[in-house]
Amino acid sequence: MRRREFITVVGSVTATWPLRVRAQQSEPMRSIAVFSGIAGDDPELRERMAAFRQELQKLGWADGHNLRIDFREGAVDAARYRKLAEELAALAPDVILTTGGYSTMVMMQATSTIPIVFTSVSDAVGSGLIDNLARPGGNVTGFILFEYSMATKWLELIKQSAPNTKRIAVLRDPLLNPSSGLWAAIQTAAPSFGVEVTPFNLRNATEIERALTGFAEVPNGGLIAPPSLLFYRERNLIISLATRLRLPAVYFTSFAVRAGGLFSYGPNSIEQSRQAAGYVNRILQGEKPGDLPVQQPTKFELVINIKTAKALGLVIPPTLLARADEVIE
Repeated sequence: MRRREFITVVGSVTATWPLRVRAQQSEPMRSIAVFSGIAGDDPELRERMAAFRQELQKLGWADGHNLRIDFREGAVDAARYRKLAEELAALAPDVILTTGGYSTMVMMQATSTIPIVFTSVSDAVGSGLIDNLARPGGNVTGFILFEYSMATKWLELIKQSAPNTKRIAVLRDPLLNPSSGLWAAIQTAAPSFGVEVTPFNLRNATEIERALTGFAEVPNGGLIAPPSLLFYRERNLIISLATRLRLPAVYFTSFAVRAGGLFSYGPNSIEQSRQAAGYVNRILQGEKPGDLPVQQPTKFELVINIKTAKALGLVIPPTLLARADEVIE
């Protein structure tokens, strides 16, 4: 290339470069708020948020570049929930991501206009968050945690591993104001497994220890720990008590089994967070949340902790081990 031609090319690139830089710099910063009752240092929440950020980045959204993410998490009572939700609504983010039914309900009370994408909600229709899965309408859409047939699977796991089980305690969190659907499903399925199920509405560690210790005084008991904020706050206590009191227990999240729980059966919460990032992206691109169908999980994972089974004196049937997605030795 001749010197004059080279100068011309460099000059033209230099002339256009500042325009491109100015265009990038003028790109508006979008904002997302994350609202969760789970504490920010919880290992499952950390993995969920890491997956959420990674998926957003794949879709072209980078925190600190063209996106700002504000977090509020770890509320322990209704008043604190409302305060945090109002703080986030006042920030006027483009989209709000919520985890769990109670967080979603409180956030919906704080705003009826800001788009909300929820994850890990047990019963979006039964709890009154939406009217219709296919077209939720309003400013809310998201991802349901499970379907009620999971209740049958939970009972089945306990009976297959501990056939002498006659009584099963079911932990509940009064703060969540849960719909009756999950409990009704467990009650309906229980007679076919020859077990009596008892709900325990508990609020704190003291109540959990007292209730489970009293329950275990009668032999042949088991435990079901459905999703709740109480469980996330007191997960380690619940898992350690179940082992110490020799209660075969089933949980909804594999993180409980990795922490020493016996069984878990439920959807992959990390995958839901990735899917939620896709919905957030679509809303940032201009789609309305009410037009995006609420999605149900399509795959459920069974995780078994063999070490815990041995501590409880249980022998897991080979057929059950063969069905497991993961076996922790």
